[in-house]
Amino acid sequence: MPKLGMEPIRRDAFIAATIAEIGQAGSLDVTVGQIARRAGMSSGLAHHYFGSKDQMFLAAMRHVLTLYGAEMRAALRGADTPRARLHALVRVSFTGSNFRREVVAAWLNFYVMAQRHDDAARLLRIYQARIRANLRHALRQCGSAQAEALAEGAAAMIDGAYLYEALGTGHPDGDRATAQVLGWIEAALPEQETIA
Repeated sequence: MPKLGMEPIRRDAFIAATIAEIGQAGSLDVTVGQIARRAGMSSGLAHHYFGSKDQMFLAAMRHVLTLYGAEMRAALRGADTPRARLHALVRVSFTGSNFRREVVAAWLNFYVMAQRHDDAARLLRIYQARIRANLRHALRQCGSAQAEALAEGAAAMIDGAYLYEALGTGHPDGDRATAQVLGWIEAALPEQETIA
């Protein structure tokens, strides 16, 4: 087995520290020095690995999205019906690893960063296209002629739940958010349709 060098270990520590600092501050108003201190390393090393605070934050969001994607793929492998697939898509968005205070804060700041940073905007577009395509596919399998509109609405509800939690004062409640999104989908289906 190949020996793991220090660079991946240090990068991972910086990424974890970035997410934690943003979660604590609730904004991108953190310094590379704060992140480096939390990671137990120097600011110089942070700049060496990432180049800038924006690049550190993008690396942190890529990490969040990589974990989200892996969890989503695992959940979908076990989904053997259209209904199970739809539930998996919504449920994974609100699991404890994805819907915790510091990750919610990172998402809120990611939405803001995407307004001014091309790489962040591209990464956000990729995420949005994938979640909508997955929702559309699951809803079409359920027989919904309105799959496109329902997928857009469900994706907006998922993003909205993150915004709502980011502005709230409590702890994110993934079960409640899952029930709200799935309830909205059920209510939005035409009368003759139900999720099979």
